[in-house]
This record gives sequence, C-alpha cells and structure tokens, in this order.
Amino acid sequence: MPAYAVGIINETRLNDDIRTYLENIDSTLQPYEGRFIIHGGPYLWMEGEPSGDFIVIEFPNFEFASHWYESPAYRAIKPLRTANSIGTIFLVQGVSSSHHATDILV
Repeated sequence: MPAYAVGIINETRLNDDIRTYLENIDSTLQPYEGRFIIHGGPYLWMEGEPSGDFIVIEFPNFEFASHWYESPAYRAIKPLRTANSIGTIFLVQGVSSSHHATDILV
C-alpha cells in the first residue's frame, strides 16, 4: 500500500538555503520512487482555520518512505529546511483502494 510524507508548514523564510533545499529534494526522492502529489495551494478551506501550507509526497510503501527520510541524501539537505521553516512532518500509511470508512470499526 502507498505511504505518504506529509508536511504542514506554518512559516518559511525564503532564502538561499530554502532554494538549495528545493533544488535538491527531487533527487533524494527518486531512489525511493517518491513524488509530490500536493505542494502548496491554492486552497478552498471548507472547515476550520488554515494552519499552513500542505505538502504530500507519495511513496510505493511505508518502507520506502521511511528509508527516504533517513537516507544520507535527504539528511544532508534537511537542516536547510529545519533552520528556515516551522511546521509538522510525518509519515503515514495509505489504505487500499477497496478501503471503506467502516473498516476501522473491525
């Protein structure tokens, strides 16, 4: 099943370090078959208050996602983001295409 790296970025200081991070992140994703499926807006907020920019990167499975996050290539550029942005990052397992909302009740 697919897995996702999700970021909710509340604040970013656009500078040379962030530019370098953005210029290099795609190459860190390639060995793990990661791809951006959401990277910012535009948004149409339906409920609640906006809390930041939303980023989602899809991977074939949770193992690929976690190996990407811990990879030497990503760890090398990660400080460029963490020093210049505030947000929440997490990995989450996707569900199968046959998933129904009631499956969590079992």
